[in-house]
Amino acid sequence: MKNIKLFIELTRLNKPIGYMLLFWPCLWGLTLAYNFNNQINTYLKYLILFLLGSIFMRSAGCIVNDITDKNFDKKVERTKNRPIASGKISVRLGWLFTFVLCFFALLVLINFNQLTIILAFASMPFAFTYPLMKRFTYWPQLFLGITFNYGLVLAWISINNSLSIIPIITYIGAIFWTLGYDTIYGYQDIKDDEIIGVKSTSIKFKNNAKIFLILCYSVLFISLILTGVLMQFSNIFYLTLVITFLHLFFYQIKSLNAKNPENCLMLFKSNNIFGLIVYLNFLSGKLF
Repeated sequence: MKNIKLFIELTRLNKPIGYMLLFWPCLWGLTLAYNFNNQINTYLKYLILFLLGSIFMRSAGCIVNDITDKNFDKKVERTKNRPIASGKISVRLGWLFTFVLCFFALLVLINFNQLTIILAFASMPFAFTYPLMKRFTYWPQLFLGITFNYGLVLAWISINNSLSIIPIITYIGAIFWTLGYDTIYGYQDIKDDEIIGVKSTSIKFKNNAKIFLILCYSVLFISLILTGVLMQFSNIFYLTLVITFLHLFFYQIKSLNAKNPENCLMLFKSNNIFGLIVYLNFLSGKLF
């Protein structure tokens, strides 16, 4: 039981917000692409596959992150007790778990068409080099956004076997969504990060946090509107889109206290609800 608990801590399976933030863009892309006049079975099948893929890849990514950041994690109050940083799990065992999880992710991936598989493999360099970015640039959140939302494009291609401007516009908006929420997340550790030399948008924009978030979330909101226009969604989509605006600008940004770690974590976690709201926006636009 102790070993199982350590594995769960290592892969953050006890913190589903991580893999859900990876899964929501997949579900957005799947919903945008799917023709609901067809049987729902394929949609549900792909939904389950993308959820499993999100869990496996997020878990593997957490381990790689902990391996590359183990020396940093030891110096940060919030992360010093992570299994690898604390020495409870060895780096060698961590890599073994990573390969096993990637193998299960591969078993999920081979259920899709050839183009989806090829593009999924093309994303691997981004997925596994992201943890290194915080050493060289103040924009690691941008690389996280590129990686975390890639499933949106894959989901579209898994249905249509081709790409169009619609998923690209939505994908760009989703990248800025991640850029915003992970900046909020980064404010939890900003004091420790500045001391040990880790870079982030949280540090770069620490004196203009809300202005930066307004810019990020504005790009996201505009991309959602453009998506609705290009998809020729019904008017109900634009009515429900008001909820996303209120959540982003009147809850997250207005409520943000960058000096309060508990507040930052609460607002970060609220993005799980936001992912659901956007999903329901897309679903309502297609069905009603």
